[in-house]
Amino acid sequence: MMSHQNITTVTHVIVEEQQAISLAELCRCCGLSAEHALGMIGYGVIEPLKHDQPQTQWRFSANSVLRVQTATRLQHDLGVNLAGAVLALELLDEIKDLRRQVQVLQRN
Repeated sequence: MMSHQNITTVTHVIVEEQQAISLAELCRCCGLSAEHALGMIGYGVIEPLKHDQPQTQWRFSANSVLRVQTATRLQHDLGVNLAGAVLALELLDEIKDLRRQVQVLQRN
């Protein structure tokens, strides 16, 4: 008798920090549907590098992958809705900026 095992396949995609990626690549990196990604764009989690291009030509910064992954974790792990995830991301960005400013001030 064969035993049933749960098999999880994990695919990793490496995105260079300076690399711009398409919406399809962003979805593949983050395991999202295009519809879910567009919802995140609508809420301001991420934004295309250039707004004046058609959706099929949108490009996103590598940082967009981290923002989408963070928002997704907030939603899944903490039950935060998308608006709450955006607020958390904005606060995390502000903390990061303040830490950078403190480091600059400490050097001088």
